[in-house]
Amino acid sequence: MTTPIKVPNMSGVDSFTPDPKFITESDFGESVPTGNHAEIIITGGGFSGVCLGGLLRRRGHRDFLIIDRNDDWGGCWLDNKYPGVACDVPSHLYSLSFELNPDWSHAYGRGAEICEYLKAAAHNEDLDEHYRPSTAMEEATWDPDNNLWHIQTPQGEYTCHFLITGSGHLVDPKIPDIPGIDGFPGTILHSARWDTSFDLTGKRVAVVGTGASSIQVTPAVAPMADQLVVFQRTPAYVMPRIDPAYTEIEKKTYRRHPDEIQRERDDHFWQAEALYGAMRLIPAMQEHVKKLTLNHLESLVEDPKTRELLTPKYTPGCKRILVSNDYFKAFNRDNVTLEPSALTSVEGSTVVSANGERYEVDAIILCTGFTVSQPIYAAHVHNGKGETLADVWGKGGAPTHTLAQRGFPNLFTVNARNTGLGHNSSVHIIESQAAAVVQALDYCHDTGRTVMEPTAEADKAWNDWLREWSRNTVWTSDGGCSAWYVDDRSGQLTAIWPDYAYDFRAQNGHFDPAWFDMA
Repeated sequence: MTTPIKVPNMSGVDSFTPDPKFITESDFGESVPTGNHAEIIITGGGFSGVCLGGLLRRRGHRDFLIIDRNDDWGGCWLDNKYPGVACDVPSHLYSLSFELNPDWSHAYGRGAEICEYLKAAAHNEDLDEHYRPSTAMEEATWDPDNNLWHIQTPQGEYTCHFLITGSGHLVDPKIPDIPGIDGFPGTILHSARWDTSFDLTGKRVAVVGTGASSIQVTPAVAPMADQLVVFQRTPAYVMPRIDPAYTEIEKKTYRRHPDEIQRERDDHFWQAEALYGAMRLIPAMQEHVKKLTLNHLESLVEDPKTRELLTPKYTPGCKRILVSNDYFKAFNRDNVTLEPSALTSVEGSTVVSANGERYEVDAIILCTGFTVSQPIYAAHVHNGKGETLADVWGKGGAPTHTLAQRGFPNLFTVNARNTGLGHNSSVHIIESQAAAVVQALDYCHDTGRTVMEPTAEADKAWNDWLREWSRNTVWTSDGGCSAWYVDDRSGQLTAIWPDYAYDFRAQNGHFDPAWFDMA
């Protein structure tokens, strides 16, 4: 039997490079598919797709394809091209541990830079021959008679024995239903569907939302716009962004001594883990976050009235705690107005707030988030019994150990339900799940098993634990705000992992045959 991929111990919790002695070239004697059938099909060409593909090849697997709706690698980092786009997790932590990058330009990666990193990582891992761009999964249906997934795409039907969804959370834009917006004569942009040919210079602009995209868009657009109004339903807690440019000497050191990158990754990881205490409503951490963020606000906003409007009144962590040095400064500009209420209607070129204020604008920028709790792809994954993933998830169901959904054989769900983090790097989560998936595929190969799905006992035990452990967190308590972390259909916490990131790897970063029925 092949030796399972080693799960790192907690002393190097974010170090994940498989030990070379366990990597055997062409261990499975497989070849890269040339047609529309593969043993394994992965959806998505972002971090999940690149990570899974890289680990599969390092284990000797060749019989897999990565289908992607986009025309190139990058996932959400290819989609998001808005002004100011960047990551709010430090660069060396927001990267694959087996594809370390010594050449990040800044402590926090810029959007285009992360996209190029993913393209380079895919090339380094020899994934291009497995990649099928512009091949979106339109429907996927399990065929129990032949133990196959049938996947409909614009390029025809694909089939596979194992389907792995890796589409991620921040994929499908959430477009608010605002009366009159369809009749707006100007330009409407969503942060994730940006028209790079549109020039905002001299325009009157409305930004809708004050989340992670808005705090980057707003300070980037403010200098070029004639007038800018920001519609704020709920103010954000914003932490300082320590974002120095890396010097050439530092980059040279990282190239010569990759262990220095790992040391920096570990430092960032454990600093981020400390923030989880606030999510668990530990008073000392709550007070720490409040003091840090409110002092940051005090130091950057000049006008006391504006500062008061930007001050959150809810429990820190109920909504994502953001990171920026520029967002608050934008409200010191004479051409920027903070509208402390939602956009409720559009009348021609006039946008109207819940407070009754009216603004004439030439462009509307929607920073309104994504369909996280109800991902669009879930409604198109069928189990052959008349159910979709959306049906099961709408009732509050969650994949067992975040990996596989009972009732959907040979399906693995990476970066899906209960895998988001409000305090640390999602790449750590993806690598943990990818390890478990590859271990499961190794096990099937070694034992000759062809069909697997979670047992009823494992599924119940996992969901019971998940719901119990989600209690008494900032997301499920009355924190004074609502967030997309909770699915409105079931009232369950479905987007966020309700524990430390290191605990996610301990619980879900490995495969246990006892969790599954197999044939």
